[in-house]
Amino acid sequence: MGMNKVRQKLESRAFPDLGAMMEGYAHAAVEVARSDFRQILDFSADSINALDEILVLLSESPEIDLDYESRLWGSYLGEVLRQRYAGTWEMTQYPGAEHAAPAVDVRGSRLFPLMKVYRRLTAGEEEDLRSFYTMVTERLGNPAQVN
Repeated sequence: MGMNKVRQKLESRAFPDLGAMMEGYAHAAVEVARSDFRQILDFSADSINALDEILVLLSESPEIDLDYESRLWGSYLGEVLRQRYAGTWEMTQYPGAEHAAPAVDVRGSRLFPLMKVYRRLTAGEEEDLRSFYTMVTERLGNPAQVN
């Protein structure tokens, strides 16, 4: 089950809405992490480190498809945050960009996990996910109470 199989499966699926699509991509990221990188992504805060290691490896690959990789791993990052804070996915204008991007809305704060992953893949070390995650959790405070 290589990367391309997963990609074909994802890109041929008709998702009912953005949230379902991001969740689908996030679960595919979990599969790819396990099969191609031997990393466990379990939607915990600790898994952000594993995700960061995967992105470091990917950023060194010469024939990387940035759009696809940003969507795959960004949806995982977004799902970790969305679940932690009971947020919702929405398409929204990224500040300074002309096109809308998927964002996680948490009580009016918008996070752009796909853009973050894109920057991690292209700009490297100063975009590491651990400090991003720390910054976000400091800004948003305690996780949502799950009843």
